[in-house]
Amino acid sequence: MTSCCEIANILKDQGNKALSAGKIDEAIRCYTEALALDPSNHVLFSNRSAAHAKKGNYESALEDACQTIKIKPDWGKGYSRKAAAQEFLGQFEDAKLTYQEGFRQEPTNQQLKEGLQNIEARLAEKKMMNPFSMPNMFEKLEIFLWTPFALKEKELGNEAYKKKDFTTALEHYEEALKHDPTNMTYLSNQAAVFFEKAEYEMCRELCDKAIEVGRENREDYRHIAKALARVGNSYFKQEKYKEAVQFYNKSLTEHRTPDVLKKCQQAEKVLKEQEKLAYINPDQALEEKNKGNESFQKGDYPSAMRHYSEAIKRNPNDAKLFSNRAACYTKLLEFQLALKDCEDCIKLDPTFIKGYTRKAAALEAMKDFSKAMVAYEKALELDSTSKEATEGIQRCMMSQHVRNDDSPEDVKRRAMADPEVQQIMSDPAMRMILEQMQKDPQALSDHLKNPGIAQKIQKLIDVGLIAIR
Repeated sequence: MTSCCEIANILKDQGNKALSAGKIDEAIRCYTEALALDPSNHVLFSNRSAAHAKKGNYESALEDACQTIKIKPDWGKGYSRKAAAQEFLGQFEDAKLTYQEGFRQEPTNQQLKEGLQNIEARLAEKKMMNPFSMPNMFEKLEIFLWTPFALKEKELGNEAYKKKDFTTALEHYEEALKHDPTNMTYLSNQAAVFFEKAEYEMCRELCDKAIEVGRENREDYRHIAKALARVGNSYFKQEKYKEAVQFYNKSLTEHRTPDVLKKCQQAEKVLKEQEKLAYINPDQALEEKNKGNESFQKGDYPSAMRHYSEAIKRNPNDAKLFSNRAACYTKLLEFQLALKDCEDCIKLDPTFIKGYTRKAAALEAMKDFSKAMVAYEKALELDSTSKEATEGIQRCMMSQHVRNDDSPEDVKRRAMADPEVQQIMSDPAMRMILEQMQKDPQALSDHLKNPGIAQKIQKLIDVGLIAIR
């Protein structure tokens, strides 16, 4: 058997539907019948108050709001209903007191807080003593009264959205917007639906409308940023990365979040790669290479370097271009840059001998003779008849011998100019090991068992700071 309360809830739902459909008299009838069955239900009085206000019966709306508060004095919505009715009746001071009392009862209620701020601002102006002098007053109060229904529709829309029932979700979001057209959230939610449906043009159109509504009503900048980010996401999905970056940056200007920043960086990376690929042109690369060769032969190394750099941009997979530019860098005494180009050259074509000989030449110029000899030996593995590699090894061996005749001060000064040596010598653990080796030369064999330490000791041997007898 159905109880009175259950029947009252059914009538309440019917009343809510009627009110949403604009059938105000039917809604009032349903709420009244429900109250006859459940006279202590504060929600029924609150809803009927909204219906009376919608019809323009503000005295009745006020009576029902007062009854709502009497039954449920700690419920903020009752005070919102009462204050709204008082504002319609021109009782602004009373409305202010009602908002204050409601806010004391429920200090976290944002609706009451905003209502109090609005009424205080209105009372601060003399013209607000005449309730009809405020532009759009009735429209604003009407929206205020209908906000709970809009929120309910939004919740229903969210539930449908989670179930991928996009048609139903859109219907609820549209209803919510009818109740509260000043809230950009309902437009943003519709945009989210069209994003999921891959209808990106419609998604962007709704985002634009949402942003427009948001700015008109001074919406939180975070909501504006979210809508802009969604536009960026829609372009990202369509692989229109330039537009995506543009809107991600607009979003980040409004409010910076890690997710949007990461997405923007991803789009920028893809865009940069696309631009790089679009720039590739082997024919133009060959033209630039020939110009570089001409400049190199004339001894105009800066010009040659620029032409080789342009050639690399036009054809980044040509190992010979990196080798040529490395030769330029060596001539310009930019040995670290030369080494990098040689490594790139070797990576692209491990069988290209000049990658190794030019690497060795740069290392030799840096007086890192041990590593230079290793590079020359790699070149000999590719071509055992290479005169350049053979002579390079001989020069390195002679240079090492000559360097051994240098004074200890010269050796130390030259070694400490090497950043790698500086790092090794600033390591407290390595300094302790070196002190131990001075006191006990036999300790060297133990330390050489550790690959990391052995590598550092070998470096110090190569530069002459450690002598093995």
